[in-house]
Amino acid sequence: MQPWSSVPVPQVPGTPHPLRLYDTAAGEIRVTTPGPVARMYVCGITPYDATHLGHAATYLAFDLVHRLWLDNGHEVHYVQNVTDIDDPLLERADRDGEDWVVLAMRETALFREDMNALRVLPPQDFIGAVEAMPEIIEAVGKLLSSGAAYRLDDDEYPDVYYRHDATGRFGSESHCTPEEMDRFFAERGGDPERPGKEHPLDALLWRAARPGEPSWDSELGPGRPGWHLECSVIALNRLRMNFDVQGGGSDLAFPHHEFSAAHAEALTGEHPFARHYCHAGMVGLDGEKMSKSKGNLVFVSRLRGDRVDPMAVRLALLDAHYRSDRSWTADALTAGTARLARWRQAVALATGPAAGPAIDELRERLADDLDTERALRAVDAWVDAALTGTGEDATAPGEIRTAVDALLGVRL
Repeated sequence: MQPWSSVPVPQVPGTPHPLRLYDTAAGEIRVTTPGPVARMYVCGITPYDATHLGHAATYLAFDLVHRLWLDNGHEVHYVQNVTDIDDPLLERADRDGEDWVVLAMRETALFREDMNALRVLPPQDFIGAVEAMPEIIEAVGKLLSSGAAYRLDDDEYPDVYYRHDATGRFGSESHCTPEEMDRFFAERGGDPERPGKEHPLDALLWRAARPGEPSWDSELGPGRPGWHLECSVIALNRLRMNFDVQGGGSDLAFPHHEFSAAHAEALTGEHPFARHYCHAGMVGLDGEKMSKSKGNLVFVSRLRGDRVDPMAVRLALLDAHYRSDRSWTADALTAGTARLARWRQAVALATGPAAGPAIDELRERLADDLDTERALRAVDAWVDAALTGTGEDATAPGEIRTAVDALLGVRL
């Protein structure tokens, strides 16, 4: 698939700070230590309704990771998948009487438009599960051959499952309790009650063809892949093991990231899959969980259609720590819009206070586990001073504009 278009990222004067991120697997904030090329995988959308503000908040968080690595002089190899074949997509297409391929293509195109409007830097590799099908099929065969997977003794639907404990490390990424694993697996796409499985937590690798469902011919028999394996294969074949950051929403820590890591580690015999597991919090609406079932999703495309400046949306979402669960409200958007206007007014001035201290604090706050709340306030402080006529530095407004563009992704 083609990703969306990129935007230039200007160089910022001054000295960058190494990026520190909370690692779910380690349970602490740790410095990221990429080589010349920083490698990041962020789980993408299932394209049946994109892009709501929960999606946007997650991709904005990892866009900041991307930008801070660039600021530190790294190239960035960023990979993102699209789950363009899965049960939720097929269910939505069936509900609406629509071809699932057309639905996936349309919503993926809308996602690209939303990411472009929000100035999220695109991945180098933007890969759909459908186009990765030969790689996925090969991986299922390897897992079967190694004994990490098994085929159900079912003449009608001989599905293939992964033995969840095949590597002996299951649970080391998410640290969920057995009770949490059982609950999350059932709630988040698992099938604990599938007859014939060796264990309720074993994860689907290959779903044998069912009447009326799309399927792909292979030596495994006709079928389609399970969800978790696609990310294992797409990441592994483009970033290799031990890549720097695996990112996504907090609801992906288990089972998705746990199984993606387990599959890759079983395929390679190496550990860990990723050196950092980073998870963004959930976004609710007016104090309630935002969900498809409640019908209270707020879509970026709808806000754009209402002529809301995407930079105001970006600032509103950044005004909370990325790991926190937060609520989207009309007040949040109002505050983001007002902040954007003040920042633009300040950088349009002929002079202002020296920019160096504000830029250094901006960098420092972002490098501290993406502390965007305090990062925004560092810019606010410079803006407040500039708007009161403090400072006579003619280069400062332009330097602040450049730093906000490069580090926060906000066009002023």
